[in-house]
Amino acid sequence: MRSKFDEQLELLNKELIQMGALCESAIAMASKALAEGNIKLAGRVPELSAEIGQKERDIEAMCMKLLLQQQPVAKDLRVISSALKMVTDMERIGDNSGDIAEIVTMANITASDNTAHIQDMARATIKMVTDSIDAFVKKDVDLSNAVIAYDDVVDGLFDEIKTDLIEQFGSPESNGEKILDLLMIAKYFERMGDHAVEIAKWVIFSITGHKKE
Repeated sequence: MRSKFDEQLELLNKELIQMGALCESAIAMASKALAEGNIKLAGRVPELSAEIGQKERDIEAMCMKLLLQQQPVAKDLRVISSALKMVTDMERIGDNSGDIAEIVTMANITASDNTAHIQDMARATIKMVTDSIDAFVKKDVDLSNAVIAYDDVVDGLFDEIKTDLIEQFGSPESNGEKILDLLMIAKYFERMGDHAVEIAKWVIFSITGHKKE
């Protein structure tokens, strides 16, 4: 009975890893589309977002089945309940990636637009998401704490971008609508960093039984 349960937990682990990889791909693709002003590439991101959404539903169903059939306790229960929380944040990361791609497409953001600082933020966000998934795979509390601390870097970059865009907004030759679009893109990256923090916190909870505030 226990061996069967362990097999199901291992399958859950693999599904979460696959979902995390999809999230990383979605962010990377949206970032590349932004950097290149590539509308065609941006148009592929919603497919990944939809795949992430389906993965969320599949994992939720798997978790509910484990809870109902196995009635786990202690650490096993923490792992399953944490997985249910983590997939929500992963799904929102997929949604945010899709939102960025939509802005690139609808607003016709091009490589000539001032997106350099936003690309720095994109790379920092990808690092947070990748590390939060790695922390889950490795059951690494220290890496989870590092992800939480690194959110200050992403927040700092967002503040710099916001200040820069506000200064541009005051220029007579500036495109106000495009500046607002770029600010919204930066905000989506900032939100993804927040979701990575939540994933890291649930990893810590699954290991220690305590969730950081």
